[in-house]
Amino acid sequence: MKKPLDRKSPHIFYIAEMTCPITPDIDAAVVGLLAGGCVAIPTDTVYGVAARLDDPAAVAHLFALKGRDVNKPIAVLIGSPRSAGDLARIDDRTSAIIEACWPGPLTIVVPRLARLTTDLGGDPANVGLRCPASAVVRALIERVGPLATTSANRSGTPTYQGPDEIARDLGDWLYCVLDGGVLSNAASSVVDLTGSEIVVLREGPITAAELARLT
Repeated sequence: MKKPLDRKSPHIFYIAEMTCPITPDIDAAVVGLLAGGCVAIPTDTVYGVAARLDDPAAVAHLFALKGRDVNKPIAVLIGSPRSAGDLARIDDRTSAIIEACWPGPLTIVVPRLARLTTDLGGDPANVGLRCPASAVVRALIERVGPLATTSANRSGTPTYQGPDEIARDLGDWLYCVLDGGVLSNAASSVVDLTGSEIVVLREGPITAAELARLT
């Protein structure tokens, strides 16, 4: 396992032992996240790289390892549907969609609460939230809190499907890879619920037609 992280700057972590372990042990991911690092996790859709939402420097590290434009937001994974109200304003329409689709492959963009101050990129008034169907990820969130998460790949390249690829290409930036085998599922659907109309930002497993029927 890697040694504790040393923050040489607000945005970059230096790790004494650069070999990124691949492990099924959730405890290793907990250690890395609590130390302020980023870990790769297998969700119910695709592999993601994650940092604790309440650690702004670790979230900035996510943007750096992705090479991600700061105008493109990073979503937040939460451990239960009811947790959405801790981070965002949830109206009746959104509650109905959450009840029907979570846990599951749907990310909702909703107005964030003032208490959520971490810079996630994009519009600072909103936040993308998802409660995944993965019991492993929800157990991880229960121990460390909500996770700022983005797909496990460099911006503009395909998402990696297995832990070996992630460790090989992103390992220098990660504390560990939580092994979930090879994933082949599509990324989540993404919908903007901040206005009067539902706007589909990314079509995925849950279609626009299905969402329309819910409201």
